[in-house]
Amino acid sequence: MVRITNAVAARQRTKKLLKRCKGFYGDRKNHLKLSKDALMSALAFNYLHRKQRKRDFRRLWTIRIGVAAKINGLSYSKLIHGLKKVGCEIDRKIMADLAIRDPETFSAIANKAKQGLAA
Repeated sequence: MVRITNAVAARQRTKKLLKRCKGFYGDRKNHLKLSKDALMSALAFNYLHRKQRKRDFRRLWTIRIGVAAKINGLSYSKLIHGLKKVGCEIDRKIMADLAIRDPETFSAIANKAKQGLAA
């Protein structure tokens, strides 16, 4: 009787795994055992970092808005509070972009917030 191996399927699995490890550093890209561990770790952190990216961007936007608000004579919290009172629903991403690219418009928004705080 002929000995049957699983060579074709095993080679396909190996190739698939090594293809996913393309770009890894050192032996992690071409040794099966190390590649498998590296890939599992990379996939786990990939999931974590997709979640963290959202936090990181919101933090960055808050910092940018805070600096621009200080230039216009407000603190970040007072700016946000004033905008809520006025009923302005511009999100932080847009405000951070305005603070960098169009300071005049951001100043107009800050003045609206000041009016909201005064009222």
